[in-house]
Amino acid sequence: MATRVRNEVLRRVYVITGLLVLFGLIILIKAFQLSALDADAWRSLVENRIETKKIEGYRGSILASDGSLLVTSMPYYDIRFDTRAPKENFERYLDSLSYMLATFVDTTYTPGGYKEFLLEQKRQQNAYVKIKDKVSFREMKAIKNFPLFRLGRFKGGLIVEVHEDRQHPFGVLAHRTIGYVREGAKPVGLEGAFDSVLRGDSIEQPVINMPNHKQQPVKELSEIQPASGDDLLTTIDIDIQEIAERALYQALEKHEAEYGTAIVMEVKTGAIRAIANLGRTKKGNLWEIYNYGVGYATEPGSTFKLATIMALLEKTNLDLADSIDLEQGRTEFVFTDRRGREEHVPMRDASAHGKDSTNIETAFIISSNVGMAKMMDQYFVQPGKLKDYLSALKQFHLDQPTGIEIPGEPRPLIKSLQDDDWSGTTPLWMATGYEVRITPLQLLTFYNAVANNGKMMKPYLVEEIRHYGFPVKKFHPKILDRRIASPKTLANAQYLLEQVVQRGTARSGRSDRYHFAGKTGTAQLDYGKRGRKKVVGGHQASFVGYFPAEDPKYSCIVVIGKPKKGGYYGSVVALPVFRKIADGIYDLRPEVHEPLKREVPVASRWLPRGHKGNARDMRYFLPDWGLPVEDLCGENELAILAAYPADTIQLKAYKLPESRVVPNVKGMGLRDAVYELEKRGLTVKLRDYRPGRVVLQSIKPGTPLHNQTITLTLK
Repeated sequence: MATRVRNEVLRRVYVITGLLVLFGLIILIKAFQLSALDADAWRSLVENRIETKKIEGYRGSILASDGSLLVTSMPYYDIRFDTRAPKENFERYLDSLSYMLATFVDTTYTPGGYKEFLLEQKRQQNAYVKIKDKVSFREMKAIKNFPLFRLGRFKGGLIVEVHEDRQHPFGVLAHRTIGYVREGAKPVGLEGAFDSVLRGDSIEQPVINMPNHKQQPVKELSEIQPASGDDLLTTIDIDIQEIAERALYQALEKHEAEYGTAIVMEVKTGAIRAIANLGRTKKGNLWEIYNYGVGYATEPGSTFKLATIMALLEKTNLDLADSIDLEQGRTEFVFTDRRGREEHVPMRDASAHGKDSTNIETAFIISSNVGMAKMMDQYFVQPGKLKDYLSALKQFHLDQPTGIEIPGEPRPLIKSLQDDDWSGTTPLWMATGYEVRITPLQLLTFYNAVANNGKMMKPYLVEEIRHYGFPVKKFHPKILDRRIASPKTLANAQYLLEQVVQRGTARSGRSDRYHFAGKTGTAQLDYGKRGRKKVVGGHQASFVGYFPAEDPKYSCIVVIGKPKKGGYYGSVVALPVFRKIADGIYDLRPEVHEPLKREVPVASRWLPRGHKGNARDMRYFLPDWGLPVEDLCGENELAILAAYPADTIQLKAYKLPESRVVPNVKGMGLRDAVYELEKRGLTVKLRDYRPGRVVLQSIKPGTPLHNQTITLTLK
């Protein structure tokens, strides 16, 4: 009996051992087959199903100067369900999960309908069922607490995918300057320039390629968080930006213009406080489609005349009181071209003014093309000193880009004598703002330097880089040039820009609350010839200046392209936008208000420059000004009154031409003018006598004498 039992046990042991050995051999054979014979096939299958996906950290925010969000990353979540969750869990929570999803996620389903939907997906063993896209963080947290889903990824089948969306809380405000980074597109604006700072770190996350061409993460992204990017604190002032955007938008709508830009810069630092850019979309709507202020170089027109007059003042002995014949705004220049042919170049002023002989100051403030071109011809072209003019433009840095942080700034086009397209007429057109190309920001940087007494600041948009709210890098104001011109040239330039507003082309924009200075500009666009007829494709209106004139705090440029309604001159289209921006800043910022009591009077801007008369008489009144006097003339000779440098009165000798020609008596009092004219045998008549000085004479200075009658106009 015992032997029989033992044999039965041994038999069973042998059977079990044999089975185990057999199973072991099968496993070894299968392992060999998988690792050797079918290795390539399985490796290909795995490679096609599992790969790594690059996950970026949260992108940093871009902030206004006061910390307001200009653009930030808002996370959103896609919710998916893997129906291959354990069967017992699925069946246990199916009813309650269906009720929660139908009640709070997708109300188009009834709880019963959602249950049938989930059961169908379970039968199909669908591993990537869409529950809802783009849910908020709060909604995602609520869904994660639903029945079954609260068990997590593997026990409950919940899949949460996080994505990032860039949000602009202020809408279109500074939209193009902020820019974007998009796959397959060139980076734009601050987003592009500081992409490496904003982007942060990235990680590689394993994902499974699903049959529906979706990628399912092996782990939830919330378990693997890459480091976030840093934030940018910009120089943009939200209030000033909004003022500039609104004023520009209203002007483009009113004049039905194609594009426009407005930039506000802080004079002392170069910080850009506002930069608005608007253009027409294909549907005709206005949007920030291009950064015209930074990237669009055009022929500026008359705003470039400041560079020309400063070059004349800097490189010659020209004085603002010197006389010039405007020939009533029409003249013609004659040149010989490179082939030896005679070339006639007509030049005319933008509007009729009826002026003949006047002084250079007046020629500038009425923006005379004839006057600027004749001065260029007289002082630079004829003496062969064009190199002096071009060197002055380089001295003013008008041939260099500003170096602003954002991409897309072109280099200004300032022609040289060696260029193939340089001709005898080139300097005449350059003097009036043609045959040069410059962006609004580059021109504003030049004007800003004039307002800043010659110190040229680099314009900049970013003040700090912040990491979780703490500054890690600061950007300070940078000086490009400590003085772009002599103090005398700068004082004269400032005076001229103020006079443009007081009694020149910008006088319609004067304010009773504060003084500002600047220059209007109107340029022809897309011009050419069709046969013998000149064709113009539109105009560009501009105004660039600074305020308050006595102690500049802000400089501003406004450029509006191709207005179709309500005029096209800079004084009509662009100047009102400048005024709205300046008025808005004046209302918002107390620092631009004039102090109630000024310690040092800045009187040179209001001194009677260009007044002529007997030196002895002038000396009698000079002490009334209470300012230093620089007396440069003799006892009884004719003198001219000037103001240089700031708050110093200068009395200079004034020489009239020989007695055989009509003298220039503009700027003289009536007594001195009559004396000089009658001494030469002229009969003097007055047009509407009024107290003042001579502003117009009926016979051009330099006309030969033959007992004429001359009519004087006083003002």
